[in-house]
Amino acid sequence: MRVVVVGASGNVGTAVLRALAATDEVTTVVGIARRPPEDRSPPYDSVTWLSVDLAARRGVEDALTEAFAGADAVIHLVWAIQPNTDRDYMRRVNVSGTERVARAVVRSGVPHLVVASSWAVYSPVDDDVPRDENAARAGIPSSHYSVDKAAQERVLDEFEATPGLTITRMRTALVFQGEAGAQIVRYFLGPWVPTSLLRTGAVPVLPLPKGLRLQIVHGDDVGRAYAAVVAHRAGGAFNVAAADTLWPRDLAGILARGHHVELPPEVVRPFLHYAWRARLVASDAGWLDMAMGVPVMDTARIRDLGWTEQNSAEDALREVVAGIREHRGTTSPSLRPDDTRFGGPIESLTPAPTDRDTDRGYRMLPPGALAARVSEHVDADLLGLYLSDHLTGATAGTERIRRMAHAFADTPLGRDLATIRDQITRERELLRELIALLGLRRRPHRQAGAWVAEHVGRLKLNERLVGSSPMTPLLEVELMRSAVSGKEGVWQTLESLAAELRLPPTVFADLAEDARRQRATLDRLHRDLLPDVFAAGPGGDRGSLAHSSPERGPGAT
Repeated sequence: MRVVVVGASGNVGTAVLRALAATDEVTTVVGIARRPPEDRSPPYDSVTWLSVDLAARRGVEDALTEAFAGADAVIHLVWAIQPNTDRDYMRRVNVSGTERVARAVVRSGVPHLVVASSWAVYSPVDDDVPRDENAARAGIPSSHYSVDKAAQERVLDEFEATPGLTITRMRTALVFQGEAGAQIVRYFLGPWVPTSLLRTGAVPVLPLPKGLRLQIVHGDDVGRAYAAVVAHRAGGAFNVAAADTLWPRDLAGILARGHHVELPPEVVRPFLHYAWRARLVASDAGWLDMAMGVPVMDTARIRDLGWTEQNSAEDALREVVAGIREHRGTTSPSLRPDDTRFGGPIESLTPAPTDRDTDRGYRMLPPGALAARVSEHVDADLLGLYLSDHLTGATAGTERIRRMAHAFADTPLGRDLATIRDQITRERELLRELIALLGLRRRPHRQAGAWVAEHVGRLKLNERLVGSSPMTPLLEVELMRSAVSGKEGVWQTLESLAAELRLPPTVFADLAEDARRQRATLDRLHRDLLPDVFAAGPGGDRGSLAHSSPERGPGAT
């Protein structure tokens, strides 16, 4: 069997790849992601990868149709969790993206479409009676995730009668695994929630909403469920969850040595809502509403296929809590660990300093640079002012490119921007060390002012205190492109003065060439952004790159 997995690099996608690799019936796997993993370690190594962005305006269905040709099954996993402030983008990916995949499946004649649905598709209930797959599925109105899942299934309803096409809906509970720890921090907790609180006993008493009940399933068990329905070409809906349901006492046993207090959900909800509005947490109150309202799922149908979980819900929760504490992930962009930068840490790209360099504190300068000095033919005061001004610009530029590399991390340009980020960070350090080595004044107050001005200036890019304008990425690229052009000038100047400074001119010639390559990358990004920034579409939709965010990775179901 040839299986195509759309959204193969995410939490569920990674587990599905592992399961398909262990399934005898599956001989070929094609993985589709907006930004495929570049480090092809298992389970990403035995997959043929293609890059397709479901939110792009043009060419998506043609690219998918070509990729699906000859496939026996297509597994569709793409789902946007963030940015949850941009509903237009999320609907375009989650609902319209599913429609695009389904149309491409029909066009290419694939006989089996398997789609990642969710327990969130079900209508709210106020009891604990297990429901099978025939339960009402209108979703939880106050949960964007649930509303979109219900809308996604309505899209599938429209394709259900297609001759020769089997559609499978995988209604999974919360999907946890240790490797998703860092992703869960980004998607649901945010940077301000101290993950150290997740150590057992760190919180003496755990406050929890009264009546909370959670169904959980381990990622590997979900992967095996997908492999089972593909192997059997089983159609219809399947509830997938571990047998045990977790209650507040179970959560407290894992996180607070059993000590907990149950609070009315209507008391908890305002705190969560305003914490989300203040950007203190990543999850909005809709997630609480969904957790309190969804029914307990009856999983008999998937078990009739011979599936059974190998991990209990409690085991899966303990594993993901450990993964969150340790910021665990994989080499996939979607599951990247928080402490790993695209392109590798800056230190890994920097040559190890010699003992003499270390003794002097100069780590970025080339061998032989320690003999540098300003000759009598050069005005040291003017040179110091010139280099200090460029260091001031480099300080602001470093902050901007770091933010851009983070914002575009999950796009096809993510690695190029990460390379520019690392290069500019090293270049700023080299410039700082050069000023010190030549005995010139650095004027640190200017660099501090540039740092503050750059952060404050972000408000003027879109005139919004919270959130971003579709125009913001375009303006930032243009500002960064101007800064890189100016940086090229300082390296050219230093190349011409190298003999007077007793420095090798080739160092600065290479840096100038790097600047030209950086500008070419930014030119390419500008061309990609421009067509969609000012284009209005249905519901105010705009292009996918114009709204780029670090959390727009595939496979976040």
